[in-house]
Amino acid sequence: MKKYINKYPRTFGAKIILACLLLVSCEDYLDKAPEADITEQVAYGNFISFQGFIEEMYNCIMDPNKGGAWNKYLFADETLNNYPYAFDNGNYWGNEAYFYGQNVNTTDNNSRTKRIWEYAWYAIRKSNLALEKLEEEGLFQGTEEEKALLKGQAHFFRGWFYFEICRYWGGMPYITRALSPTEELTTEEFRRLNFQETALLMAADFRKAADLLPTHWDNTPSGQATLGHNDDRINKFHALGYLGKSLLYAGSPMINEEAKGSNSFDAALCQQAAEAFGELLTLSEQTGTYKLQSWESWTDNFWRWNYERPGGTEVIMRPTIFDRGRVRWSTMGATMPSSFSMNSGSNAEVPAHSFTKNYGMANGLPIDDPMSGYDPNDPWTGREPRFYKDIVVDGDRIHSAAGSDRFAQLYNGGFHRSQINPPSVTGYYYKRYTPMGEDFSSSKANGLQAYIPYLRLADIYLMYAEAVNFASNGGPNSTSGNFSLTAVEAVNKIRNRANLPDLDEKFTGSKDELFEAIVRERAVELAFEGARFCDLRRWNRNGDPRYLDKTAIDFNRGPDGKPINIVERVVVRRTVEKKHNWLPIQIGFTRLYEGFPQNPGW
Repeated sequence: MKKYINKYPRTFGAKIILACLLLVSCEDYLDKAPEADITEQVAYGNFISFQGFIEEMYNCIMDPNKGGAWNKYLFADETLNNYPYAFDNGNYWGNEAYFYGQNVNTTDNNSRTKRIWEYAWYAIRKSNLALEKLEEEGLFQGTEEEKALLKGQAHFFRGWFYFEICRYWGGMPYITRALSPTEELTTEEFRRLNFQETALLMAADFRKAADLLPTHWDNTPSGQATLGHNDDRINKFHALGYLGKSLLYAGSPMINEEAKGSNSFDAALCQQAAEAFGELLTLSEQTGTYKLQSWESWTDNFWRWNYERPGGTEVIMRPTIFDRGRVRWSTMGATMPSSFSMNSGSNAEVPAHSFTKNYGMANGLPIDDPMSGYDPNDPWTGREPRFYKDIVVDGDRIHSAAGSDRFAQLYNGGFHRSQINPPSVTGYYYKRYTPMGEDFSSSKANGLQAYIPYLRLADIYLMYAEAVNFASNGGPNSTSGNFSLTAVEAVNKIRNRANLPDLDEKFTGSKDELFEAIVRERAVELAFEGARFCDLRRWNRNGDPRYLDKTAIDFNRGPDGKPINIVERVVVRRTVEKKHNWLPIQIGFTRLYEGFPQNPGW
């Protein structure tokens, strides 16, 4: 597997810098800043220089769990910490080193300065500027393929950064031109749209991008300069994936209720989403560009040792790598015992016991099914394979070093439950990005690379199933019309990969029955990837009583090592009201111009 030293090879960026320096003599360069002599022809006149401009937008992609020494990015019912989360208390004003609060700097190579709000608006302006310059007569000189690559990336990024803003704050004015600093923001162009209206405009950008971009840059003449290092460059799969995702979000109950007053899926939008996903999955099978990881290499989606980039064959879009060392001091620091991580931070991000109940049994049944065989007095035996890949329970080996703490002591009074600071407050750890086990060591930890996928093929299959299920003339046994799998078969594709049997017929007889299976499957397959908060909200389930209580499991360790005297304890009940469908917009942002309203209830 290839090693990636930085997020992208610097071929394009290095060439544009060299080109700029060659324009002036050494004396002139010392006398004045080089940008004083950079003309538009230099910046936008050829593919190499223009791509250097485009690549700043890649530097606006945030790495979700590395915005601070540790920053929260899981805002639903998945995890707890040793201190209350603001979101759990209904306070959505919190920044969390994730949403906003930094000046834009696309050259500092520091994940801790990146945020969503400021960087997304910056990238949207750059997208608009790029599209304008590409159409400016006599400016860009290049092949049609080069122009298509540049234009496709610009359309994708405009849609994608709007999606990043809108999935948290709701619909926005969809600006499609570079604004001047002096114009009045009073026309209809600057009216806030609802999410559904904004999503349709995103979808138009994603469709244009999909029509312009190749399946992979390695297959293009322009990509030969960076051959073998093009995996992170935006391609047709990125565009089709987010085309379907934006349409599925737009057609989801919460969004549809906001737009049309109906707390239900919009069948027409679901049909369009299903067709976009079907197009992607057909192309995936035809080209082999992306394919599901085998179960044996499933964790390659999330982490690799020895500075190797994770993602394998399945991850379509991943965050930008700004600093490889942040994995050691951000991702690991709050998600494993501080006694081993040598970070000794003040956070212990651990899964809630209530969330672990989404993981079913090895026979494929959910734990609340009478036939599942689940024993609440022996809760960790016979669970499905992903449980053991994701969740650390009492007695598990967590590192290779000597000492009694090499095994998790999560029982009442145990070392990892009460004798370290901070302790696990729920009786668990999770290891999706911190692969605790008998091979885990400090030296290996230094070379660990772990990143949260933005989009991977398993997510596409599950979104396809959801969209087909609720599409026009859809249902469990329907297809998108342009891809052969039914909704049920798409779900089974992901289950079978995890060595689980097909869904039992009791979960496939109706749209509602299949949907509940999809909800459970997304909870497990996409656990700790940041999808849950958006899923529960778009389904109008964020305030559903089933997802409000975050619990811990208290127990003693019996003579045979099994848990005894088990008590489930509610640690926090999440506060959710209707206003929590969207985050509040910071007061200063709502005062940018008259007619930019705050979100309802805030």
